[in-house]
Amino acid sequence: MKIVLVVVGKTSTPYIASAVDDYVRRVNRYVPMEVVTIPDLKATRGLTEENQKQREGTAILSALQGGDHVVLLDERGREMTSRELALEIDRRMVQGLKRLVFVVGGPYGFSKEVYDRGDARLSLSRMTFTHEMVRLFFTEQIYRSMTILRGEPYHHD
Repeated sequence: MKIVLVVVGKTSTPYIASAVDDYVRRVNRYVPMEVVTIPDLKATRGLTEENQKQREGTAILSALQGGDHVVLLDERGREMTSRELALEIDRRMVQGLKRLVFVVGGPYGFSKEVYDRGDARLSLSRMTFTHEMVRLFFTEQIYRSMTILRGEPYHHD
C-alpha cells in the first residue's frame, strides 16, 4: 500500500519543509509515501471563498485515482489516538488497498465535491493550526503509526 498526502500550496517555511521531508523519508522505510502538492491558486483576490474552494477542489480531485481510500483532514472529523490511527492504517493495508490518500485542503476547506469524494474525515485536534503545521504533525503521526505497528520503541502510552 502507498500512503499519499495531498496538500494545497507548497510548504514555504524551510524548517517545516525539512521536517516534513525527514518524516516522509522515515515512513518510506516501512511503506511508500509521497506528498502531492496542488499549486496555490494565483490572483485569488477576485475570487469568493466558494470559488477558491471549487478551483482547489477540482485540482484535488484530479490528483485522486479510482480505487483510492480518501481521508480528509478536517476540523470536524473524527479524532483518534495515535494507536487508533495506526490500527486504521493497518486495517487498510490488510484489505489490500493500493493507495490510502490523506488530503489537507486550502485556507477555506474543501468543496462539496471533495467532501462527497472523501471516504472519511479525520481531525488532528479541535484547535486550529496552520496548514504547514498540519503537514508536519500529520507526517509525524504516520511515522509514529508505522513504529507502533512494528512494535518499535518510538511511541509511549
